[in-house]
Amino acid sequence: MSDVTERTSSRAKELLSLVRGQGRIEVSESARLLGVSQETVRRELRKLEAQGLIRRSYGLAFPVESSTFETALAERTQNFPEEKARIAEEGARRVGEARTIFIDEGFQSLLLARALPDDHDLIVVTTSLPIASELSGRDNLQVIIVGGRVRGNTLGVVDGWATDMLRGFRMDLAFIGANGVTVSDGLTTPDPAVAHVKAAAIASSHRKIFVGAHHKFGVTSFVRFAELTDFEVVITGVELPAARARVFGEAGAHVVQV
Repeated sequence: MSDVTERTSSRAKELLSLVRGQGRIEVSESARLLGVSQETVRRELRKLEAQGLIRRSYGLAFPVESSTFETALAERTQNFPEEKARIAEEGARRVGEARTIFIDEGFQSLLLARALPDDHDLIVVTTSLPIASELSGRDNLQVIIVGGRVRGNTLGVVDGWATDMLRGFRMDLAFIGANGVTVSDGLTTPDPAVAHVKAAAIASSHRKIFVGAHHKFGVTSFVRFAELTDFEVVITGVELPAARARVFGEAGAHVVQV
């Protein structure tokens, strides 16, 4: 291997480590940290994107989650918070007549939980410790936390006890997230244990709504757990390009952008 190839490979590894460590990076800041030109950073990011390791959007680069890497909950709070807040408000508006709802783990789901209406009683089932803690003090909500193993990076609950408990419920509505959404592969997530929990919640719920920011679309993770057409509505931000949204709509998804 030539010296140039070795330096390029090393630089790509540095960028990948940086984007995974921070949850996202900007080209200018990355160039400054690595002591290279912005064009060099852009070139290396294009290579990483071609390998499916990162995703670029609006001048930023984000890690693509896989069987060996998943972004921690704390890092997700920094990514597109305004978009995620709009998605949460739209999801909460669609509770309708539901009285028993499931809320998935994750930061998007936590925002949705905070946006739940105060004007009628709800039973909320969740696999998220932060959501259970957040909602437990509200007078109009009865909160049920699903039991099982707690994942340290997301504080979500998984494994057999969780799936068995969910299969015993019959819920009106489930709010589900994903790490990746594509037409060909549907909804995916890096961890098989998480995929089993999501699938169990979907199977036990009469209505299903997907909530996820635009950067999840066009990304495939490790384990498939649902089809786009399993959901009555797919809620995302206006940041998702219209042409890409049409592709998902033509595949049968009812896409709502806010």
